[in-house]
Amino acid sequence: MKCTTPALFSLLLTGLALGEPLPPKPPAAKEEKPAAPKDEKPATKDGKPAVISGQKIEISVAEKTPEPAKPDPLESIKAETAKLVAERERIAAQMALEQTKLDEKLAVRKRALAEIQIKLEEMKAKSDLAEAEQRSKDYADIMELRRKGERSSMEASIAKNEVDTEGYAMRREENAIRRKTSALTLAMELQQKETESRTYAGKAPAYLKEPVQGNKLILSDRTIALNGVITSKTADSLADRIAYFNNRDEEAPIFIVIDDCPGGSVMAGYKIIKAMHGSKAPVYTVVKSFAASMAACITTLSKKSFAYPNAIILHHQLSAGIMGNLTQHRESVKELEEWWKRLADPVAQKMGLTRDEFITEMYKKSSTGDWNEFADNAQKLKWVDTIVEEIEETALIRHPDSTQPAQPQTGMPIRILPPGHLDNGVVESADERGKPVAVLPRLNPLDAYWMYNPDGYFRLQ
Repeated sequence: MKCTTPALFSLLLTGLALGEPLPPKPPAAKEEKPAAPKDEKPATKDGKPAVISGQKIEISVAEKTPEPAKPDPLESIKAETAKLVAERERIAAQMALEQTKLDEKLAVRKRALAEIQIKLEEMKAKSDLAEAEQRSKDYADIMELRRKGERSSMEASIAKNEVDTEGYAMRREENAIRRKTSALTLAMELQQKETESRTYAGKAPAYLKEPVQGNKLILSDRTIALNGVITSKTADSLADRIAYFNNRDEEAPIFIVIDDCPGGSVMAGYKIIKAMHGSKAPVYTVVKSFAASMAACITTLSKKSFAYPNAIILHHQLSAGIMGNLTQHRESVKELEEWWKRLADPVAQKMGLTRDEFITEMYKKSSTGDWNEFADNAQKLKWVDTIVEEIEETALIRHPDSTQPAQPQTGMPIRILPPGHLDNGVVESADERGKPVAVLPRLNPLDAYWMYNPDGYFRLQ
């Protein structure tokens, strides 16, 4: 395979650049002469056959024709390559010279740096030696301080152990005292619980749908006391309790127990009557001592009423003290007549009378119109339904003396709060002459007190 001139030139330049020796010159290709035919014999120029010796053809020197010399195509490349090699050697020599000069310049600095390094090493050695000497000097002091510290620690441990021992002894004494105190406390609590247990009846209230057994009325804890003057506060409290008992049980009866009630506000009384009639559970009234005026109206108009035979029930007309001019008096009278019609008509109808006949009968019994009857006679007038000889309080399961009533604040007016009474806002006081009186709460302008007050004990503000 023949190599072209441009390719060979490129190869030489690459070798020169890399500093590699040039590739060897390829041997000249020998020209092949066409072989003579086997059947023909080689001939000379004069036409004579050549002498054949074996397989070789021998031609005499005199008979060979000299060939002209051809120019070498790589001669120029070789010359160029020699120039480049010389230039490279020159550059390398120049760089070596410059490196030698630079080394001579840096030699001084290198010696200086070496000296500095030696000095630093000497200083470090001296410092290490001084530190070692100081450490050896401080070792004795450190060991002495350590011994003192260990001694102090041991003394502190001993003191702590002594304190712990003393504290343990104190805690042991405290525990002993605490055990004794606990034993005494438990004994006192046991005694107190035993005392308290004796204040309880030990049986549950009875809830009977038919509370009358013979001549005995059996009450449960579904009772509401109606005592003292009936006011708006009384009506609100009573209506709330009726609603509460209904939410607990819609079948067991509710009892409004009247010990002593002189009557009161017509608006409040009417609210109580509507709360009684609107209750799903039956609401019964029980009169033990005295029910007058609005309280008598509530008793008569209840779904069912009970009373002791000697309890007193009193009916009378509305009465009011009116201030103002004649026109105001006429207006007030109209309002009172309307209230009287709305409250007295149901009572008269239950008795089988008209309102006017009811009034006539009142004044037949008393010039003041205050018609009072014992309950056994009031039963005949249909003011009360059932007379009972005995009332059993099954709800009173705790001894009454086991609870102390709240003491009034010093300097404050004393409220009239009989046992079981709902707060009605009536305040006990004294008039200008020092006579005891009870001041009633202010009424709504359209309201009126319908109550029994013969001695003027209850007064308006």
